Amino acid sequence: MLFKNHDPSKRRRKTQTATIGKLKLGNDYPVAMQSMCSTKTENIRETVAQIRRLEALNCDLVRVAVPNLEAARAIAKIKERIKIPLIADVHFDYRLALASLEHGADKIRINPGNIVPNFIFKSPGESSHITRIYLENLKAIIKKAKEKKACIRIGINSGSLEQDLWDKYGSPCPEAMVESALRWLKFFKQQDFYNLVLSVKSSRVLNAIQAYQQIAKKCDLPLHLGVTEAGPLPEGAIKSAVGLGTLLAQGIGDTIRVSLSDKPEMEIITAKEILKSLKLYTKEPDIISCPTCGRTEINLIAMVKKVKKMVKKEGITQNLTIAVMGCTVNALGEAKEADFAIAGGKKQGNIYYKGELFKGNIPEKELVKEFLTLIRSRG
Repeated sequence: MLFKNHDPSKRRRKTQTATIGKLKLGNDYPVAMQSMCSTKTENIRETVAQIRRLEALNCDLVRVAVPNLEAARAIAKIKERIKIPLIADVHFDYRLALASLEHGADKIRINPGNIVPNFIFKSPGESSHITRIYLENLKAIIKKAKEKKACIRIGINSGSLEQDLWDKYGSPCPEAMVESALRWLKFFKQQDFYNLVLSVKSSRVLNAIQAYQQIAKKCDLPLHLGVTEAGPLPEGAIKSAVGLGTLLAQGIGDTIRVSLSDKPEMEIITAKEILKSLKLYTKEPDIISCPTCGRTEINLIAMVKKVKKMVKKEGITQNLTIAVMGCTVNALGEAKEADFAIAGGKKQGNIYYKGELFKGNIPEKELVKEFLTLIRSRG
């Protein structure tokens, strides 16, 4: 249920605080944006270059794949050259998690269900010898993370769901993922480990929404939101906007990753726009513009592109609303709501500041220039 007349930034679900390097996650801190490198982690030069591009877009933390020991060993050298916290993404082999932590990973992402494969929750006495070995391996990861003051994300998804939950529910439905998450959370707490983040991802948007809504009521861990395997653009961005936006509007979520079949930079650009739409990202202006119609008598689309380029070039980081409107139907209302606005007319337009007319009847070819001058002087 959405909050009435609410501001999501002030209605965040109360959580514990997770510490990832110098970054804090939880309701007392901004929702963090993250992405994952598409490079081979052991290719240090390319990985660092990609992370620096993400840093330039205000990415808050980044994940790298660790499928082998060479990748784990690269973490230390990568960390020397970047500014944001580094997450090691580890599956199946607990030794890679230990090596990643030893080489400085700020956080480990693991799916406990594939570190302890085919595990059915039983009392220690009922567990098989091999299962007890796998559990000891998981405990070793927890112990090392505690020693290194690192964070762990407990990842739950269909690929790592325990067999007894498959048998019970017949599919990786929201209820199955939540039950799995609560089991593993209990296990981690039994090891006296609390620097945790939790995710219950699904590639099905409705399943993801329902799983996060359910787990949000049953624990107070910071939640990593994502619609996993969302796909290419624009489909992946739309699925993510619907899924993540729904949850964030309800105050659920402390860090997000938009999973796209595209460059990691596009994940951050998309995440940023999702957060901006909910006033959860305020480090740059929010540009609104009309879609144009037969009433439009200026080249609005080209003008919007120029304004967007101008904002980026000028490095404007204030929390501003900038409106670029093609005619008077919506322009006056938007101008009153915006910090800066253009209202188009017949080959000319007016510019507004804080809802008041600043200058009128400006020729179309001079509009953007005059607009920039106003923003520079008052922004």
